Amino acid sequence: MNLSIADFVKQKRKRLKITQPELAERAGVGLRFVRELEQGKPTLRLDKVNQVLALFGSEVGVIDKIEI
Repeated sequence: MNLSIADFVKQKRKRLKITQPELAERAGVGLRFVRELEQGKPTLRLDKVNQVLALFGSEVGVIDKIEI
């Protein structure tokens, strides 16, 4: 099952039973950013996305594909 980053963050946050303001505070980002992230805004700063994802032991990055 492939989840969008928005759905992943929302599910993890709800599983931990924390609010969007609590998530924003713990991640060191603004509440508006968390709301936009969970709504799937297509243009967000990757460093801030990773700040939020780090709370869940995850990160977004580049995977180099090896062609054979």
